[in-house]
Amino acid sequence: MGTNTTPARLREQIRSGKWTGPTSGAATGFVQANLVMLPGEAAFEFLLFCVRNPKPCPILDVLESGRPEPTIAPGADIRTDVPKYRVFRHGQPEGEVADVLDLFDRDMVSFLLGCSFSFENALLAAGVPVRNIEEDKNVSMYITSKTCRPAGRFTSPLVVTMRPMTPEQAVRAVQVTTRFHLTHGAPIHMGSPREIGIKDLSRPDFGDPVEIRPGEIPVFWACGVTSSLAVTAASLPLVITHSPGHMFVSDLKDEDLTLL
Repeated sequence: MGTNTTPARLREQIRSGKWTGPTSGAATGFVQANLVMLPGEAAFEFLLFCVRNPKPCPILDVLESGRPEPTIAPGADIRTDVPKYRVFRHGQPEGEVADVLDLFDRDMVSFLLGCSFSFENALLAAGVPVRNIEEDKNVSMYITSKTCRPAGRFTSPLVVTMRPMTPEQAVRAVQVTTRFHLTHGAPIHMGSPREIGIKDLSRPDFGDPVEIRPGEIPVFWACGVTSSLAVTAASLPLVITHSPGHMFVSDLKDEDLTLL
């Protein structure tokens, strides 16, 4: 998965179908984003949901109705530059597609939300392991028993990502990721998964399970897939999201977010 390619080159590979997998570890050092596309009439309510739940849904960019080019990636096309999209109609999954050129219209508003993949490089640089990168897997994601603050028709349980590490490494991870407030920031929980309603770490709701070694604890961060659950639960006529782990890679550098 890992690559030192530029974001523009990676998006070109995605657009041409040469890159179809998860983006964890891709375009090292650049900000990755969750994607939500929805009808314009619901955009304000969803924006309010994100503002009320900044941990799982930190806003990086909002594209006006019908606009395909993000501010955070000039020249990119939000309709083609995600490795895998999910399509929902009235809350029901219709399938996964490689692009949404035939579905996107001038009424669609697109949101790009911060992703924890963006701080993984900082963790590695600080000597903190990132097991999903080590094992060449998608990150483990779980639906918790914690509930987000609702906004209009939008509500959702909190989704988290999990990375196993020793308690000492977890302390360092808190120090490193606190600075990345636009990509979920510090962990929301560490230790017992049952305290946040997760029954079995070997069976994530999204992504892949990873090895937890003796002496390690699970460390959980808020996850942007929360936004996908919120929009699909609202039963809108059409919603498009990224497939979990298959992110939009922007031109923003990770360290830029620590300054905002």
